[in-house]
Amino acid sequence: MIRTLVRSRKLNDAPRRPVLALVAALMLAIPAVAPPVAWAQGETPAGQHPGTKPADAKPADAKAPDAKPVEAKPADAKPAAPQPAAPKPEMSEQLKAVRAQLDIAKAELEAREKQLGHPDLTVADLSAIRDSAGTVTEEIRALITRLDTPLEAARERLTQLGPKPKDTQESADVAEQRVEREAAVTRIDETQRLARSLLVQGDQIIDRVSNRRRESFTRDLFQRSQPLVGPGLWAKVMADVPRDTRSLQSALSDIGLLFSRNGSIGNLLFLGLAFGISIALYFGRRNIAPRAARRDASATEPSRRATLLAAWRVILLGTVPAVAGSYAVYYALDATNLLPSRLLPVAAAILGGLAFIAFVEALCDGLLSPDKPAWRPAPVGDAAATRLTRLAVGIATVLTVVKSVEALNSGISAALPISIATRGLGAVATALILAVGLHRFADTEQEEEACFGPYVPTKTTTGIGGPARLLGWAAVALIGVGALVGYVAFAAFLIDQLIWTASVLVLLYLLVQSVDTFIGRALCDETRLATALQANTGLRKRSLTQISVLATGAARVILILVAALLVLAPWGLDSTDIVSSIRQAFFGFKVGDVTISLSSIAFGIGILVLGVFVTRAVQRWLELTYLPATDLDAGLRNSITTIAGYFGFLLSLALAFSYLGLSLEKLTIVAGALSVGIGFGLQSIVNNFVSGLLLLWERPIRVGDQVVIGDSEGIVKRISVRSTEIQTFDRSSVIVPNSNLISGVVKNRVRGDRSGRVSITVSVLRNQDPVRAAEMIVGCAQGHADVLKDPAPRVVFKKIGDPFLEFELLVWIVDVSLGQKVQTDLNYAVFATLSGAGFIPPLGPGASIVTVQGFEAMQSAMGEIASRFGQAAQAPEPRESKPLQDSNETGASPAQPQRDRGLRSAGG
Repeated sequence: MIRTLVRSRKLNDAPRRPVLALVAALMLAIPAVAPPVAWAQGETPAGQHPGTKPADAKPADAKAPDAKPVEAKPADAKPAAPQPAAPKPEMSEQLKAVRAQLDIAKAELEAREKQLGHPDLTVADLSAIRDSAGTVTEEIRALITRLDTPLEAARERLTQLGPKPKDTQESADVAEQRVEREAAVTRIDETQRLARSLLVQGDQIIDRVSNRRRESFTRDLFQRSQPLVGPGLWAKVMADVPRDTRSLQSALSDIGLLFSRNGSIGNLLFLGLAFGISIALYFGRRNIAPRAARRDASATEPSRRATLLAAWRVILLGTVPAVAGSYAVYYALDATNLLPSRLLPVAAAILGGLAFIAFVEALCDGLLSPDKPAWRPAPVGDAAATRLTRLAVGIATVLTVVKSVEALNSGISAALPISIATRGLGAVATALILAVGLHRFADTEQEEEACFGPYVPTKTTTGIGGPARLLGWAAVALIGVGALVGYVAFAAFLIDQLIWTASVLVLLYLLVQSVDTFIGRALCDETRLATALQANTGLRKRSLTQISVLATGAARVILILVAALLVLAPWGLDSTDIVSSIRQAFFGFKVGDVTISLSSIAFGIGILVLGVFVTRAVQRWLELTYLPATDLDAGLRNSITTIAGYFGFLLSLALAFSYLGLSLEKLTIVAGALSVGIGFGLQSIVNNFVSGLLLLWERPIRVGDQVVIGDSEGIVKRISVRSTEIQTFDRSSVIVPNSNLISGVVKNRVRGDRSGRVSITVSVLRNQDPVRAAEMIVGCAQGHADVLKDPAPRVVFKKIGDPFLEFELLVWIVDVSLGQKVQTDLNYAVFATLSGAGFIPPLGPGASIVTVQGFEAMQSAMGEIASRFGQAAQAPEPRESKPLQDSNETGASPAQPQRDRGLRSAGG
């Protein structure tokens, strides 16, 4: 129609023909090529609708070869017809295969959900439903993971087209590509949402199965039967005894029949050989195993390692032969078909009970070692070890008898009252044995006081703490009362759990002690392993100690978790529940609208640690290899290294956050919380951090500068995020917050350059020529190699004293760090020069001049006293007193010069 209209129109707009021809050529030359989306549509050429043949595909603006483009007049123009919507592209084969798998999974889940609606499902049926639903959910989860990549790719292709314009109309090619890509995104997203809905359905089925199993477990556990103290139970037991006796006789006759039918010489020899091997193994366990354990009775203090190794040898040598002997007999009975199939569980219970008794004996012997206290790993006394061994073996024996009788009741199809009575009596017997054992654990040793005084408590000799005995008595009460009032199943379950938990805890104790000894001490002590690791890896002893602590801690956590799972397993906790919980916690669980994934957190931390490691490596390379080869000073090198560390850490942090899916919008909440914290408690930290950045950028203080801050002077060693480390000249470190360096007064001796000034004070005699002395002092300074020529050294005549003239030598040195060295050298040189010239006399102690002033009044008073004493000595005395005067004169005459010398010395 368009071509006919163009042909019939006159060509009256000739000047516009070249422009129209150029536009048409450009429209034909631009190919509308779109990349195919393989997951959502078939492979179709660009610009072609699905279902259209290549030969029929023509551009919308194509014209006939002989057609001439003519612009239509505005009056004759008709409104453009709306473009038909592009047909929806077909689904790809890969997406069809995914949809088919989802349909199969949906049918499977619906069948399991329908099956779960039946009320009379056993534990085995529930386990089968759970396993089936778990397999389907795993397949659905794998499909969802597979769809993530194509969905992101399809969305990225659609994003490249940009938003759809509102005011103008898109070209046909862009509109077609938009439709195709939107369809691709829609189909993949719908498929993934369908898979997620099926995944939720499967998880709900698994949760329902778990709830049904817990309800069934609780119902069976607390189901009450007829009490043992009531006469009704025993009346029914007496009524059912004849019937069960006949069933037992029938079972014995079946055994005789099988022996007569299958009792060939080969089967009997095989069974006898099995019994012989079993007896030999049990005999060897009781007689040879103690010798093979290599526990020397004469050893008084064996090492911890030797004690634990001996304990494990005792446990293994006492358990493995018993288990092997019991299994050999059971295998022979099963293989020879000499025992009815309904009685095989009886044989299994008896043989397993014997192996269990042997295990308990070996465990007690290895852990408690009643006969050899020096080889005892457990910290208990001798009496406690003996009593614990007897108690454990007694309970194991009673449990074996009860389990064997229960298996026999099941094999002969005994009546329910007899089974209840058997389990109840076994529970009561176990409770009585446990009560007797706990009673014997009571403290019986008493210490009488020798005299009146303060109360002295009795000594505990059992080694069993109060909480353990309290729990034991609680278990005795629950088991005994439960069995008597009719909760036989609950009492039997408590007995099983008590024995199972005790066995797990004992093995856990041995394993933890073994880990601490064989791993921790092997790396901490001076062992061959520690020495080899230090020699081959270069690790220090402290590093090996840290590794051993971490290794033993991780091993302890794993062992405790495994022990907890083993203890909780009989309480209805299935391994599938554990795996599901671990997977949910590891791959993501929701708290409100937030999804927390431990795997993402672990990988994010790994990215951060890897980034920090790479950053530290780059910092070391810059600090030790590259920057020392440049002409940059130490302060600038430190700034570059520190800024590189900050940049690497921030980049690693950004990568970790991006992996966790934390965008800037989500980080605004954290920033808001941090702003509140900064306003209150983090203000000082942020102030120091910003001050550190300013120090690195402005560099008023650099690494290696000699600064004075308050009363401290030293060399700047490191500028970190929060503080700056300054090393004083006495080798002590002063940590100064960065904010103090920015806001406080700091004296930097090497801010402009490294040169500095040194001054020394020199005193010469007053009778010497000061000009000559100054020239000699300057000459000493000019001869030093570290003294700068410009500015030249100079001498300042500071003081004319009595009896010295004081000078000050001022010199400038190349590096301020050489100040003390130059000062020492100049002191030596000046002293030697001036002493040699006689400007500094060699004064000694005898030639010291002491000038005392301020004693003029005392000097006159002492002179007056001396004159008076002199006049009294010259006056005439009586005759009888002459000898006394002579003696006084003779005695005073030597003292007078000394007194005069003292007065002269005091007066000056």
